[in-house]
Amino acid sequence: MHVGNARYLKREDIPEAVPMFPLTGALLLPGGQLPLNIFEPRYLALFDTALAGDRLIGIVQPSLMQSEEAAQGLRPALSSVGCIGRITSFAETGDGRYITSISGVCRVRLLEEVGGGHPFRTFKIAPLMVDLSADDDEGAVNRVELLRVFRAYLDANNLEVDWESIERAGNRTLVNSLSMMSPFGPAEKQALLEAPDLKTRADTLIAITEILLARGPNDTDTILQ
Repeated sequence: MHVGNARYLKREDIPEAVPMFPLTGALLLPGGQLPLNIFEPRYLALFDTALAGDRLIGIVQPSLMQSEEAAQGLRPALSSVGCIGRITSFAETGDGRYITSISGVCRVRLLEEVGGGHPFRTFKIAPLMVDLSADDDEGAVNRVELLRVFRAYLDANNLEVDWESIERAGNRTLVNSLSMMSPFGPAEKQALLEAPDLKTRADTLIAITEILLARGPNDTDTILQ
């Protein structure tokens, strides 16, 4: 995986622990680009630390299950799978914010939280090594069906895209980009993140989109329970 000026090819290229940025409804996938507007002091500190080091941070959703800790106002539990990304661009706004872009490197399992005297949270991680290789069988993706469902969604919502660019994209870029830009809820985003391979992610994306189309544009309830 080549991200920015760095290459991530083996386990040794990934740190043992990474600071985590919890974001509900956010999805970062390997090779994807996630823009962020950073303004909270603890996450400004996180970005300052990452910029001074290896530029890697983790994007993870809070756990979808309500925990006793969250109910008591303590640090909420996080989902067990997130994605680490490299800060590949950033700008200071002059009013204390960062406008930044995170490029996805690989998905990771969160193992245990480690201290460090920082206001943000850091976890030991286990990278999913399949994301660092090109072993995904892009040819197994049902591209025709994926594009059909995507076009139907655009038509149903009166949306337009650069269709020529969509058709030129490879299957990995297409599936991951559509997953990240999809208007789904946290549970659906997590299911797309945790799909074991590209084909499964594409099939999941098709199935969720078809359910959304069948419900109609005004039904915004979560699809997965």
